[in-house]
Amino acid sequence: MLHELKEIIQQAIINQKKGLKNVLVTVVDLNGSSYRKPGVRMLISNDDSYTGAVSGGCVEKEIMKRAQAVFADKKAKIITYDGRYRLGCEGILYILIEPFIISDAFLAVFLLALENRETIKIDSYYKKQDEAIGNYGSALTFKKTEQFTVSDSFSLKKATTETIFTQHLQPLFKLLIIGGEHDAVKLSKIAANLGWQIEVITAAKDAKTLSNFPGAHAVIGETPETIQFSDIEENTAIVLMNHSYVQDLKYLVQLSKYQPKYIGILGAPNRREKLFDELFEFSPETTEEFLDCIYTPAGLNIGAKTPEEIAISIIAEILSVIREKKSFPLRDLQGKIHN
Repeated sequence: MLHELKEIIQQAIINQKKGLKNVLVTVVDLNGSSYRKPGVRMLISNDDSYTGAVSGGCVEKEIMKRAQAVFADKKAKIITYDGRYRLGCEGILYILIEPFIISDAFLAVFLLALENRETIKIDSYYKKQDEAIGNYGSALTFKKTEQFTVSDSFSLKKATTETIFTQHLQPLFKLLIIGGEHDAVKLSKIAANLGWQIEVITAAKDAKTLSNFPGAHAVIGETPETIQFSDIEENTAIVLMNHSYVQDLKYLVQLSKYQPKYIGILGAPNRREKLFDELFEFSPETTEEFLDCIYTPAGLNIGAKTPEEIAISIIAEILSVIREKKSFPLRDLQGKIHN
């Protein structure tokens, strides 16, 4: 996911400034099942520190041991990890380990892509073989034209591998929180752990700052009459936490011009019908598709009581909506967790 790559790049820059070497680890293929799927990555530096993970914690030690050769000879290699004999996942992982160097040019293009919410394409060239050493590696493509390899040791022109793992990293999932009270702070803090891009709108008369919302990308003071929304798309969830029916309705009227993936609204169940009726009164062009994205009261019914628990229930509902999954205990599942 893009937020994991973002964290890896941030740490790689810090390591480079310290004079440390880095390698990028990518799961590029899988036979059977595993805790995580192809496309997950981690960063290892030559001081034995690492960022990210490609499993639940069991595979990383083996990878760090076998990455030492890449630090020494600067040649990428493919390794396998057979979890059938060591884990409960019953799968064989194919893992690409390659030198990782962040250039100024690459960093500038990457940061611009984040800001512009662009999709980034990554092609990883590899071979399904254990201890395969050669011209293997990854290349990132921005705006379908600008392309960077992960390190100078990998040459795209000389790539002869028969296998390519391609991944399209979508823009960071965006959570727009409208409200500035204590529960909005908790939601921002917990959602930040998922790597979402969090933006907060507070009351203009009681404007808050970034210091009030841990993990937020931006905080502004606004009113529903003057707000100018941007980047409201399918990759966006919105939670109204104004604790005011009138304010919620005003913001909902403004949002009816867009089609986000999810709109959650705090409040009692018995006010939902009234809210929809008045929405049609003030915005008669409101579509059924827009109504379908509104979830009120927001959150899954998990018995949440505290602000932290309510935040978790809301985040869980957002995930179930964007992943198109009906929530129920996994022990009731017949078959595989992931298709």
